[in-house]
Amino acid sequence: MTSAGAGADAPTARKPKEPAIPDGHSVFGRILYAVLWVLCRTLGVAVFGFRARFAEPLPARGGLIVLSSHQSHLDPLLLGLACDRRLSSLARSSLFHFGPFGAVISALDAVPIDRSASVVAAMRAVIARLKAGKAVTIFPEGARTFDGRLGEFKPGFALMAKRAGVPIVPVAIVGAFECWPRSRRWPSPGRIRLEFGEVITADEVAALEEQDLFQLCCGRIRELDERARATRSGIRR
Repeated sequence: MTSAGAGADAPTARKPKEPAIPDGHSVFGRILYAVLWVLCRTLGVAVFGFRARFAEPLPARGGLIVLSSHQSHLDPLLLGLACDRRLSSLARSSLFHFGPFGAVISALDAVPIDRSASVVAAMRAVIARLKAGKAVTIFPEGARTFDGRLGEFKPGFALMAKRAGVPIVPVAIVGAFECWPRSRRWPSPGRIRLEFGEVITADEVAALEEQDLFQLCCGRIRELDERARATRSGIRR
């Protein structure tokens, strides 16, 4: 298993490079993303003991679903810091009209989702982003965990992956709940581990029935969650 990311656990870890920012983003967005990426990565390592390990490199271009467990508000940031690719995350459409904050999340390539609209409309927005060659973060649990453990997975991601014809990389995040649980207003220092699994290729996605793809991804995330917990506890696997 090869590793990547800030301070990865394996001895073969490579030094992470700044994420490639594709053409088409505004100058403001490109500069803001690069500056925040460097600052947040530094803080992530210093404050949260941030470590990420990859089973294999992510596809360098083309649509991609980063399918992750969901522990806290930190998760989209952590995934963005771990990956060399720029990731899009889902955000409530109302946030885009919230003064300067709206400009910031637009520059960071957030996908606006109208919660008052149908689920179908939200899925179409994500599929369009994927078909445009973007890497999009999806949390199949739909909401942050209440107790630090994996919740129930929702199957919508499997349909989106098949409709868009894109690969999926499963991810487990462990430790972010302890740093910033639902019950706490502000985060605190801790030790966070991200475990990225093998990429489920677009060909594999196309070959599997939707339910089989759903079960495969859920099983992968559960395995990665166990591995990340063991790594965080200092247990060799």
